[in-house]
Amino acid sequence: MSATPAQSTSATNGAPAEDRARGSALALVIDTDLSTRRLLSLVLYGVGVGTQELTGSHDLQAALAVRAPALVFLNAGAEASDAIACVEVLGHAHYGGSVQLMGSRSTAVLAHVRSIGEQRGLQMLPPLKKPFDSGAVLKILHELKLGDPPPVAGRIDLDEVLRNNWIEFHYQPKIDLRRKQLVGVEACARARHPQKGLLLPSAFLPGAAEQSLLALSQLALANALRASQRFAELGVNLRLATDIPVRALPKLKVAEIVQGELPRFAKWPGLILDVAEDQIVTDLAFAAAFAHEHRPLNVALSIDDFGRAYSTLQAFKGEMPFAELKLDRTFVHDCGSEKSHLPLCKSAIELAHKFGRIAVATGIEKASDALTLVGLGCDCGQGFLLGQPMPEERFVSLLQQRAGARGRAAPTAA
Repeated sequence: MSATPAQSTSATNGAPAEDRARGSALALVIDTDLSTRRLLSLVLYGVGVGTQELTGSHDLQAALAVRAPALVFLNAGAEASDAIACVEVLGHAHYGGSVQLMGSRSTAVLAHVRSIGEQRGLQMLPPLKKPFDSGAVLKILHELKLGDPPPVAGRIDLDEVLRNNWIEFHYQPKIDLRRKQLVGVEACARARHPQKGLLLPSAFLPGAAEQSLLALSQLALANALRASQRFAELGVNLRLATDIPVRALPKLKVAEIVQGELPRFAKWPGLILDVAEDQIVTDLAFAAAFAHEHRPLNVALSIDDFGRAYSTLQAFKGEMPFAELKLDRTFVHDCGSEKSHLPLCKSAIELAHKFGRIAVATGIEKASDALTLVGLGCDCGQGFLLGQPMPEERFVSLLQQRAGARGRAAPTAA
């Protein structure tokens, strides 16, 4: 079952209940373009800022009556009449938060709307010109001190992390780039240190012993199965992916663990194990054997950070052992403007399709790169533009928000 990446919450229904309950910051996203609203909502939601999506000034007053947002993203179109109407509503409400104008039209239009907002006593931020990347949005949140702090740099031993139960898994959406729908999710390991805060894998994986990597892999596999079941209980059958070091894969009892969990599923969405290109490309025979053995269980391999071993995989004889080719983020970054990156992405996508496999672009941060990838025929994408890894509680509440919106729409559709 596919799911939309984010759902609008109408002004009459108010802000998402989970955001009100937790006291997290709220941002209004006002734009007639559905894809802009949803993609911007995912970026905000991923860093702990709740969102409410509106299409214009007609429902803004009702939204403000429910809860005052900390930030308003306001699109200014060609005529800018509705943006000016929104500014008037905010002014009459004596809105004390910040207003972030955005638009793809002339800077004169944005400057005009900003000037009117300042005359109404509003805190108008410098306008954002579309398309903008996620970094620009995160910079705004950082300057306004909204959302979660970024993970800190540091090093810690994996054995200590496992011994103290500091591992937690965050979930990153995988988006169908053409349909702009949520089609999968990747579980990403993090360490929550009591003093150092949230740590990325680069802080605890380098130099880890093989036995520790195996223990982490078992934890990741068990977590993926349990999380997949919890998502299914919400009515969303998402195929979940998780990283597994190749060194741990031969000793990991994948079939035994999966078969033990299968009876719990009414409909098993399957599982993808991401393996790094530099670790697996030297043993494609093992990858082929593993894929063949686990295909009946709907467990597949995905080659991560793909790109440098293009010629090796292109020359591979037989059935492609990977269900997905995940393009390295270094090639994806600036693929819309960097001439050397474009042919690399194009070749990798064509290779995936040649074997009937899915091409996934990772590290998408710019709208221009996403548009380029759509033009190249890339199937799916992940990255800060589409939603960063978020704690399970936050990801589940996003799914619940979607399910609630779908339920509210049902009587009308009927």
